[in-house]
Order: sequence, then structure tokens, then C-alpha cells
Amino acid sequence: MSIPTSYEDFERTLQGPEPTVHWPESLKALWWAAKGVWERSHDIAQDLPTKTGSWIHGYLHRVEGDQWNARYWYDRANRPFSKLSHEEELKKIVSWVLENPK
Repeated sequence: MSIPTSYEDFERTLQGPEPTVHWPESLKALWWAAKGVWERSHDIAQDLPTKTGSWIHGYLHRVEGDQWNARYWYDRANRPFSKLSHEEELKKIVSWVLENPK
């Protein structure tokens, strides 16, 4: 499975049992988040020493309901605390990662 080129392509990959090993770690973390496997996603995100990793980490804590911890990670990512629905923000982050692969 190659790296998706759009959010719609990303959604189609969710039918599989796991993300492709050659994907960037940030995309793998988002894939597990989209599948509802919070712990697996969090394990990846917390090991990403990038602003993108911090953004994903903040999103995950917001999903978890830990607003204080989420705000900390949004700050580390230089991102405002999101007011989007979880689904809208997931789409926004995935789209950003697909447009800015690193």
C-alpha cells in the first residue's frame, strides 16, 4: 500500500489491518487514531520529536478528554487549541501530513 495522496485515499486504507511499514510515523499515528486505537496512536505520537508529532499528540489528548495535556501539546506544536470536531481535525491533520511529508 503506497502513501495516500488525499484524505479520501487515506480513508480507503482503513479497511486494511494496519498501515504500511514504509509510511511516515506521523501518518501511521493518524491511521491508528482513525481506527480508534488510541493507545497505539499515542505510542507513536509521543515518540515524534517534531511539531507535527506534538500536534497529533495534542489532538489525541483532546480526544481522550484531557484538555490540560492537550493544550500543552498544541502549544509545543505552535498550534491554537482546536475547536473543530474530532473528525474535522483528524481530516485537517491527515491532509496537512500528506501535503508536507517529512
